[in-house]
Amino acid sequence: MSMLGVVVRFSMRSLYWITAIALFAISVAAQAERIKDIASVAGVRANQLVGYGLVVGLDGTGDQTTQSPFTVQSFNSMLKQFGITVPEGARMQMKNVAAVMVQAELPAFAKPGQTLDITVSSISNAKSLRGGSLLMTPLKGLDGKVYAVAQGNLVVGGLSATGADGSRITVNVPSAGRIPGGALVERMVETNFTAGQPIVFNLNRADFTTANRLAQAINKFLGPDTARPLDAVSVMVDSPQNPAQRVDFIAMLENLEVTPGEEAARVIINSRTGTIVVGKNVRVSPVAVTHGSLTVTVAESLTVSQPNPLGQGTTVVVPSTNITAEEKTNPMFKFAPGASLDDIVRSVNNVGASPSDLMAILEALKQAGALKAELVVI
Repeated sequence: MSMLGVVVRFSMRSLYWITAIALFAISVAAQAERIKDIASVAGVRANQLVGYGLVVGLDGTGDQTTQSPFTVQSFNSMLKQFGITVPEGARMQMKNVAAVMVQAELPAFAKPGQTLDITVSSISNAKSLRGGSLLMTPLKGLDGKVYAVAQGNLVVGGLSATGADGSRITVNVPSAGRIPGGALVERMVETNFTAGQPIVFNLNRADFTTANRLAQAINKFLGPDTARPLDAVSVMVDSPQNPAQRVDFIAMLENLEVTPGEEAARVIINSRTGTIVVGKNVRVSPVAVTHGSLTVTVAESLTVSQPNPLGQGTTVVVPSTNITAEEKTNPMFKFAPGASLDDIVRSVNNVGASPSDLMAILEALKQAGALKAELVVI
C-alpha cells in the first residue's frame, strides 16, 4: 500500500503567529498485506456479556444505602438464598457493599472452562471499589442466556482519599476495576463454521479494489472461480465440507498476501489540536490564493499633568491611548494544474498561516471546487 502523508502543527509565541510545520512524507512502494490483517471470517466474532452483582469487603467506601435501595434489596435476596431472612423494617447500613455491573467479551470458539477478563463498574454512589471482592455473578448475552460466571478479587488502579475537613483527592477512577481471568465460560456460542457453507471474508475497510484483488489472489492460488467478490466488503470462497479441512484451508488462505487499493483522497483536520493530515492522492485544480491578516494594537499609558506654578489648578493623571493598525502583507500563490501534495505543502509554508487561517483556506478551496479531496473535520 502506498502512503504519503503530511502532518502540520502550529503554535503562537508573543504577539505573532509563528508557523511550525512538521512534514513527515513517507513514500512507500506498493506493499502487500496478509489477508488475516485486512479481513476477518464472517461469523467468527466475539460476543458481549453483561451481569449485575455485588462487591463486598470494602473499607467503608461502598454504597450509601439510604440513596441506593436496590443495593439493600439485592443483598437481602442473596441472603434468602442461604436461608437467612432479614426482619422487615430493619435499617441496614452496609458501607462495605456496592452494586456493580460486570462486563466481559466472549471470544469466538470459547469453550466451557476457559477464563475471561472482566471489568467491574459501580452503578451507585460507592466511593471506591479498592480491596473489594465480586460475588458470584452470572454473565448473560443478548439472548438472555448465561454464558459465563464471574467472581474474584478486584484490581483497582484508582485511589480516593478524604480529609477530616471535607477535602478530597481522587487519582484515576476508583469506582471501576478489573479481574484478570475472573470469569469462567459455561456455555459455547454456536457458529455455522462447521456447517459446510462457503467461507466469506469481510474486509476491515470497504474498498472495491481491495475486494477484487483479494478474490484474484485466492483464485490464482486455488484456481479460477474459487473466490467471488460480493461487494466492497465481502468475498465468498468455496471451501471443503470437512471441519478439519476447513481449518487447514483458512490457515492457508489467511497467509496469502494481497496489495490493498489506495485510499481515497482526504484531508483530515483536527480543530482542537491544530493538526492537519493530507493524503497522498490529494490534488488541487488551478487556483490563486492570497492570505493576509490585520493586527490592531491598543496601548494605554498614564501621564501626569501639572499646573503652572502660579496657577490655581491641581495635578491630575491623564490617560493616553495609542491605537495602531498593521496589516500583514502576504504574497499570492498559485496552484498549477494537478498540483501534488508537495506543491501544496511548499505553498502553505511560503505564505505562513495560523491554524484557523489554514483551515479557512482549505475550506475555501473545497467550496471553490479546487480541492480534489474529501474534507473531514474531527
